[in-house]
Amino acid sequence: MSETVTKTLQATLATPTTGKEQRLQRLLDTYREALHDAFDNRADTMSAVNDVVTPYDLPYQAKDALKSYVPKLRDTYNAEELDDEHPARLVNRAATFDHSAERDHGFVWQVPQPGRGTNFWIPLQINPEQESLWFDLLNGDVTAGELRLQRHRTSWELHVTVEYSVEEPTESDDPTYIGFDVGESALITGCALKRDVPRKPMLVSGSRARHLRKEMHTTLKRLQERNAAQWRVDERFDHYQNALTDIVEKASREAVEYARQFEDAVIVLEDLSYIREHLDYGKWMNRRLHNWAFARLQGRIEDKAAEAGIRVEYVNAAYTSQTCHACGRLGRRDEQAEFVCPHDDCHVSKFQADINAAANIAGRANPWGESVRWEPGRDDSPRDGSACDSATVLRETSPKPGQMTLSAYSD
Repeated sequence: MSETVTKTLQATLATPTTGKEQRLQRLLDTYREALHDAFDNRADTMSAVNDVVTPYDLPYQAKDALKSYVPKLRDTYNAEELDDEHPARLVNRAATFDHSAERDHGFVWQVPQPGRGTNFWIPLQINPEQESLWFDLLNGDVTAGELRLQRHRTSWELHVTVEYSVEEPTESDDPTYIGFDVGESALITGCALKRDVPRKPMLVSGSRARHLRKEMHTTLKRLQERNAAQWRVDERFDHYQNALTDIVEKASREAVEYARQFEDAVIVLEDLSYIREHLDYGKWMNRRLHNWAFARLQGRIEDKAAEAGIRVEYVNAAYTSQTCHACGRLGRRDEQAEFVCPHDDCHVSKFQADINAAANIAGRANPWGESVRWEPGRDDSPRDGSACDSATVLRETSPKPGQMTLSAYSD
């Protein structure tokens, strides 16, 4: 048996000419204007979005992406406002690529533009580890999904989702669900959940990543204040990005190795596709969180899990850090590393907060390997009659309390 895997191919656009740079920027700016216009007008159907975005000077691939994306923002993801740094989304008909070994950059992308005969080609610097998938995309062996174009400082990035088949991991009647919570203080926290009891948690500190990002921000700011040459600024930026990439690779490898120690493991991750629409911790903290590639870390976990034959599930991210994993009711976080359950009939009083979140994430996968939405105060039982979300119901208290002391994870 085989299953379909979705993966994101990453590429950096080669430095464009002035003319191409202006056309890329115009595409991105116009897309964002149309996105905000449709969102502010509360367009909640494809037809309503189409009425708003039709006058905008955008290629049809961008307009079709908006018609699919905008209705989901409020209805599905409860977004109240939008981040200003959205990438330009394009449907898969924009996935026109070519390759030639004769060029300095073998792969090139045809950038869609409004009007007939206005598209242009631009070289791509691909991730060497993904080269085989780029060739599979060219040959039609994998199916292209959504494309996202984003600008980061002086560089442009293109992300292309692709789908392909891999050997399906063997499903078990008694799987071990392992939730992974990604964040700032703890870069990644893993917790296996067996019969609703957390077991053998793991934590990877985020201190090194925080230090690097703080140092990067300070260094680049000082270089710019001193009017340093642009090549010097770009060199420092690349240095820090490479260091952060190394951290992501090591953390994702450690996460999958942790999962492999459990029999019939299933990795459970939060769906963070729309994290920018939900975060609102103040301007300073939002900048820090938005700059950290949560989805990038999750993607590498998923990639490595597929190679290890471990199934990956995604669940709704709402309230995982505010819900008690034992009784399923809301609690509070008095301190960053401490979760408090205030309910007297629950055996949990204080619990390591990130482990509690990871346990909740693991508990949101149902026994059939499907994910269901979680919202407070609503009946979230799947309409097909299968078991309801285990994170929303009052669980029977374990005869042996699963309490973990904070001191064990204070490092």
